[in-house]
Parts: sequence; structure tokens; C-alpha cells
Amino acid sequence: MTPETETLLALYRTMVRIRAFENAAEQASQGGVSAYGKSADGSAKVRGPLHLSTGQEAVPAGVCAHLRADDYLTSTHRGHGHTLAKGANLQRMMNELFGKADGTNGGKGGSMHIADFSVGMLGANGVVAAGLPIAVGAAHAQKLQQRSGITVCFFGDGAINRGPFLEALNWAQVYQLPVLFVCEDNRWSATTASGPMTAGAGASARAASLDIPAEKVDGNDVLAVHASAAQLVAQVRGGSGPRLLHAHTYRVKGHVSVDLAAYRDPAELQAALLTDPIARARQHYLSLPGSDAQVLDTISREAQAEVDTAVAVAHAAAWPLASAAFTDVQTLGDGQWL
Repeated sequence: MTPETETLLALYRTMVRIRAFENAAEQASQGGVSAYGKSADGSAKVRGPLHLSTGQEAVPAGVCAHLRADDYLTSTHRGHGHTLAKGANLQRMMNELFGKADGTNGGKGGSMHIADFSVGMLGANGVVAAGLPIAVGAAHAQKLQQRSGITVCFFGDGAINRGPFLEALNWAQVYQLPVLFVCEDNRWSATTASGPMTAGAGASARAASLDIPAEKVDGNDVLAVHASAAQLVAQVRGGSGPRLLHAHTYRVKGHVSVDLAAYRDPAELQAALLTDPIARARQHYLSLPGSDAQVLDTISREAQAEVDTAVAVAHAAAWPLASAAFTDVQTLGDGQWL
């Protein structure tokens, strides 16, 4: 097996795990509509807003493949894929979405605020662009403490029109911080197309205006994302200061799991589906000498089985104790939480 084949299969595995997780989470949030979410009273098993990254799997897979355990990551409200790609435990993530005690955050964070410090995932965030200053703060700490790790900050194209984007990039460049900004340009900001609301050429052009080197990439080509991220991560890790990766992808689902996205031109969606990153990776693998479709089928079955088990376990898992509501709310200043 060639290095290219090994890399492609590893990336494919990450993407199908993310897709399977997102599909199960989507269904579990729709109550009686789906087998995953159906309960005795037809209510949803995953409560609250659920923002899916279906169709964007190549970006976290390609970027996070180059990260180490001591690297930090900040995410968005659409953060399941980033968290999985960074190495978080899939079962504990599913438990968190179900609000169970053994979730990554004790059932308190849910989908929009999922975090796992054990793998350097500092948290998803329900506020658009809020992860940017958090990432810069984390990167500044890494520099001051002379750590070898870097910080990666994922954000959407809608975030570049909010103040924290400019503030974060400016601070990172002024202090030459070890941070890689990754814009997942999926063309939609909630229910509004981003293009008409964004002046200029977007995230990469704005980064360049601050003298931050930026690179554009086809965010649905996982090998292209992997190659671009390899160069940028190496530069950031080598002390060259911040970098930005502008990945063009597409949000194939609505803003939240119960949003049918009727505001979107169906033809636009159908065109986007033709660029599906998993299908493209599969097609590329099958074009390589010695490829075997059964290898990909096995990877997909394993991912689906893992997710099916996670859903079943999450269904049966214990709820948090009422007393847990009064924990994790106040720091005593010595690293201990009350």
C-alpha cells in the first residue's frame, strides 16, 4: 500500500465516522420522525438546537490529521466533526448530545458547547465568531509558556463579518502567535446567503490585508485540504506566526436539524451534492492501482456500527444527578471547581 493510499484511507475513515455521527444525531433530534429518536411519547432524544456539518467532513479530517494531542482547537456551533477529528471519544460525545451524565461535559454542554480538554478541544461555541478570540488567547498562552503546541481555530464565513474576526487576526499577527485560522466557507450564514452580505473577496483577502499569509483550497477535496494544511501547520509550528486556510465547501443541511432550508434554491443544493467529499474520496481511491471497494465498504460499516452502538448506549445511559447542577460553576482560584 502506497503512502497516498494509506493517507486517503485514514482520511476516509475520519469522514465516514463524522457523517455517520451527524446522521444519527440529526435523526435523534427529530423525535418520532426517526428510529434513532423515537421514544414512547414521540419526543426527540437530542434536545435543543443541533447544527450539522454534513458535507463539510473533508475540512476537519484534512486539517486535524496534522494535529497532536498537545495542540488546541476551538470550534463553532457546528462542531461535531472538529471534535471527532481531534480525537474525542465518540461514545461520550453521543452521551453529551443525549444530555447524559457520562457525556464529555456531564450532559451540561450539549451539541453547541461540546468540549474535551483531554484531546485539546477547547469547545464549540453558540456565539458566531466567539471561538476566534478564545483561540488567540490559547495561542498566546502557548507562546508565553514556550510550548511546542499550536492552536487551530475553525469558523464559518459568516463570522468574518463580526468584530472578533478582525480583532483576533490583528492580535495574532501583532504578537506572531502560533495559530492557524480555518474558515469553513459553506456559503450560508444561518438562513442568509453569505455572498451578498460580504464585501470584498472574503476571509483570505481580509487576512492578507493584515499580512497574514492565506491559502484557498477546495474544501470538498480531502487530499487538497490535507496537503494545504500540512504546509500551513508546519509553518505555524515552526514559529512563522499565524496563517489562514480558506476552505470552500457547502452546507448541505439546513441551519439546524429541523430546518428544511426552503429558502435555498433546490438546484444549488443538487449541484453541491455532486461535489460530496466522501463520494469524491471514494472515487479517487478506486482510481488508484490495487484499490478494493470492499475496503471502503468495510470502513463504512464499521463506522455505522460504532455509531449505532453509541446511540443505543446513550439511550440507556444515566441522567445527571440533580446535585450536578451546582458543580462546575465557580473556580476557587487554585484550579479546582466547586
